[in-house]
Amino acid sequence: MRADPGADAPTHSTDLSSFVAEGPGGTRHMDLAVENITCAACIDDIEGGLADLDGIVGARLNLTTHRLAVEWQPGRLDPADILARLQRIGYRAHPFEAGRAEVEEARQSRTLLTALAVAGFAAMNVMLLSVSVWSGNATDITPETRDFFHWISALIALPAAAFAGQPFFRSALAAIRRGRLNMDVPISLGVLLALGLSVVETINHAEHAYFDSAVMLLFFLLLGRTMEHAMRRRTRAVAGNLAALRAPTAQRLDGGSVTVVPTRALVTGDRILVGAGDRIAVDGLIEDGRSEIDESLITGETDRRSVGPGDRVHAGCLNHMGSLTVRVTAADGATLLDEIERLLERAGAVRAGYVRLADRVARAYAPVVHLTALATLAGWLLAGIGLHDAVVIAITVLIITCPCALALAVPAVQVAAAGRLFRAGVLLNAGDALERLATVDTVVFDKTGTLTLPDPQPVNSHEVPADLLAVARRLALSSRHPLARGLQAIGPEAIPYEGVAEQPGAGVSALVDGEMLRLGSLAFCGAEALAPAPRASDGQGDPTASLIAVQKGERRAVLRIHQMLRPDAEETVTRLRRMGLSVQILSGDRSSAVAPIARRLGVEAWRGDLTPAGKIAAIEGLKREGRSVVMVGDGLNDAPALAAAAASLSPVTAVDLAQAAADAVFLGDRLGPVAETIAVGRRARRLMRENLGFALAYNLVAVPVAIAGHATPLVAALAMSGSSLVVTLNALRLSRRPAAAAASSAPRAAAEIRS
Repeated sequence: MRADPGADAPTHSTDLSSFVAEGPGGTRHMDLAVENITCAACIDDIEGGLADLDGIVGARLNLTTHRLAVEWQPGRLDPADILARLQRIGYRAHPFEAGRAEVEEARQSRTLLTALAVAGFAAMNVMLLSVSVWSGNATDITPETRDFFHWISALIALPAAAFAGQPFFRSALAAIRRGRLNMDVPISLGVLLALGLSVVETINHAEHAYFDSAVMLLFFLLLGRTMEHAMRRRTRAVAGNLAALRAPTAQRLDGGSVTVVPTRALVTGDRILVGAGDRIAVDGLIEDGRSEIDESLITGETDRRSVGPGDRVHAGCLNHMGSLTVRVTAADGATLLDEIERLLERAGAVRAGYVRLADRVARAYAPVVHLTALATLAGWLLAGIGLHDAVVIAITVLIITCPCALALAVPAVQVAAAGRLFRAGVLLNAGDALERLATVDTVVFDKTGTLTLPDPQPVNSHEVPADLLAVARRLALSSRHPLARGLQAIGPEAIPYEGVAEQPGAGVSALVDGEMLRLGSLAFCGAEALAPAPRASDGQGDPTASLIAVQKGERRAVLRIHQMLRPDAEETVTRLRRMGLSVQILSGDRSSAVAPIARRLGVEAWRGDLTPAGKIAAIEGLKREGRSVVMVGDGLNDAPALAAAAASLSPVTAVDLAQAAADAVFLGDRLGPVAETIAVGRRARRLMRENLGFALAYNLVAVPVAIAGHATPLVAALAMSGSSLVVTLNALRLSRRPAAAAASSAPRAAAEIRS
């Protein structure tokens, strides 16, 4: 949507150089946030408008995030010229900043919710008054009383419509100024003409006024737009989630001194100091120091990696133990974390194609409605029935063809499906996810945290003496090591020991009642002799399972820690195959760890040791084979693949970025919701088609009746409302769950949400 003509122009004297980065091939790159975008037509306006600027290499607008990526040739264009061009074509823009984007999103959400509340309040009250008039017209209402009710309706409807209709009025006005028509134009015209005609009819003491038609139409359409905005808002949190992984400052080593500098000030060749507990600010090579780092954002593997001189580290990874000296190999804008962000942006831009297609349909629908109403008006005037009656019939055509049923056909099914999936433990993030889920033919799983439980679990706790197991559990409460989390979850509630000391890379220990208690590596606990013989597999997970030892005085025991398969993983994979879906595994984990999982599940197509870009390449390869892929993953390294796939799901234990990139999040420890979501998506698509078919049939029947003059605006309003009710009731059929569905999913979902 265009900005208001009277809006303040951007301040071009502002220094934008700090927001400009180097792009590919020596170009310059800048990200802008564009305000008040409401439809896919804005993409053509903005990208086409900037393409005319001399020096522009490319401009790509992401409709979901309202983020515009612009590249240009240095020396031929000033960044301020880009903002000026956007202002001239009617859009206000500013350099993209995650915090400012969040504020704008919250403001738009409040505006829509307030408009919806006002329209709902007005619709209920005006309808009560209209029912009184309808019943009175059939009995003994006096003209004075009827006029009084009509004026009261006007006092409610006119200010309510003026406020609640602003999202449609502004969008329609902007489209007209651009010389185009969108779906908001016939909506706004129908509402305004219905209100105007109602005022005229009230002044002339007519039996009928149509204030109820206008406010009901606004309420139904605001409901659909609010739901769409709420579902999209979740995916727009991606930038904020990435920002949380970035270290804003770094400790640069200058000779013998340490200086704290902004991360963007670092260049290749600088040396930085990374303390224990800090996130690494850049990609680089370790020159000095040893530690353990969490690389789950790169590999998806929860085990920490021991690193030392010569090892490569990446921005966003968390340093857990000792201090490290790192030489910068890739600074701000060129790190692997930046590449992940660019992959997400590109994948998100592809998603906008669905919205673009829907808006093209809307643009085709709008002129047909206007031409039909105009032709009706001209035809009846030529027939000589008089201006008043011809205008009433034309307005009736506009009201009866207002795309209420068409606009609700898909959102109504989305709401019903969202409720159905909620009871199954699934939360939808994207409004169009159901349509895409219905078309998938291949399911791709990540391994760690997706096919397996998020935390590794001990598989031989029943073999360990109870007192040693209790010691291990209490010591684990004082450790941040991933292997300790599995011990923390078993057995009854426990409290940590006092005076626990942690030895980096070895384990934790405490002296209690004169006895030394230890938990950690076999060497740390002196338990190398207790190491079990290598085994092919425990039938539970990784045959290269981690071994940790517990010591109490002179007694020791060894715990085998595995990535455990989710309880219903085999059952879910079998169900997916029965649904005609192909199942594959793409993992960043070691191939030796992926192979036993694939064998147990009977999955023949699998790959390990994949980077985020490698996962996207694998998915793109499947696309080239003509497959439609749904990706199921939980790590930051899965986020670009989640965004690139046709549809995606993520467990609730996933990192925030993966949840934001996914179309749906499922709760609990079971994989069953994945199959349930695809099944619901298939049925939802059938219901959407039925609703759209009904909306088309409704117009084919109702429009000729209205053109022929056999309907009044009141009948048109009732028909419009009735059509909306029909598509809503049809959508509610989706809420009925088959008896075979998992009955226990609702309590699990409720428990997850309460926690």
